[in-house]
Amino acid sequence: MESNQTWITEVILLGFQVDPALELFLFGFFLLFYSLTLMGNGIILGLIYLDSRLHTPMYVFLSHLAIVDMSYASSTVPEMLANLVMHKKVISFAPCILQTFLYLAFAITECLILVVMCYDRYVAICHPLQYTLIMNWRVCTVLASTCWIFSFLLALVHITLILRLPFCGPQKINHFFCQIMSVFKLACADTRLNQVVLFAGSAFVLVGPLCLVLVSYLHILAAILRIQSGEGRRKAFSTCSSHLCVVGLFFGSAIVMYMAPKSSHSQEQRKILSLFYSLFNPMLNPLIYSLRNAEVKMALKRVLWKQRSM
Repeated sequence: MESNQTWITEVILLGFQVDPALELFLFGFFLLFYSLTLMGNGIILGLIYLDSRLHTPMYVFLSHLAIVDMSYASSTVPEMLANLVMHKKVISFAPCILQTFLYLAFAITECLILVVMCYDRYVAICHPLQYTLIMNWRVCTVLASTCWIFSFLLALVHITLILRLPFCGPQKINHFFCQIMSVFKLACADTRLNQVVLFAGSAFVLVGPLCLVLVSYLHILAAILRIQSGEGRRKAFSTCSSHLCVVGLFFGSAIVMYMAPKSSHSQEQRKILSLFYSLFNPMLNPLIYSLRNAEVKMALKRVLWKQRSM
């Protein structure tokens, strides 16, 4: 690199390039969704903590998913909300890289937690007599810890490769947060290695786990159809359909975002996709689990009844 090149110290997030009046509307709209995300996932966490009947592996993993969803949304949405009401939409380079790291780490964690939840349902339905032996608390702790540790290590690999690049401009990111592919465009060097590693990582944590989920659910479906009891079959379908909805929303949007060819989506479409799985997905997850899961609805009724009788 030539000595007279200037290294950037701050980045301008262009965000949603709309009229100022529409920016205020978007601020209120996204703030409402963000509040619902925190409230919905907070309620799920509270119910699991307060109701001893939910102290099972399935709901332990669901509590991890709720924590991930709140963290996931909080890594980008507050900055986006601040930029919608500020005229100078600037973020320092170090916080920008930190935002990229946290976003990647929480996204990968959510992906792996969803796979672990699928494995839990597979064991519960296909091997019910061995469930308590296989999914004991030690196994649950190891699975959850592995998801978190592996995710942060993989995100650290991407960030380490990014920090090896020279960043001398352009200074603007056409996004509402420091999304990794947008950060690549700030570099004044070849980023092909970064893009190959990102694609390989995306295939590893998206396509591989999704195949495992689909194969597991084929076995689960076959096991459900063999259940003689109508009530047992309905309960199994209820918990599995909730998980499948969440898996479909997350994996579908993420694969389209990170593995589709660049030319197939405009930058504005990519912003909407990013917004979907960084804000709308975390907000929808607790709604899906609460509306489609009888145990969660019963736990909510018990907690409300307990509060009313006090």
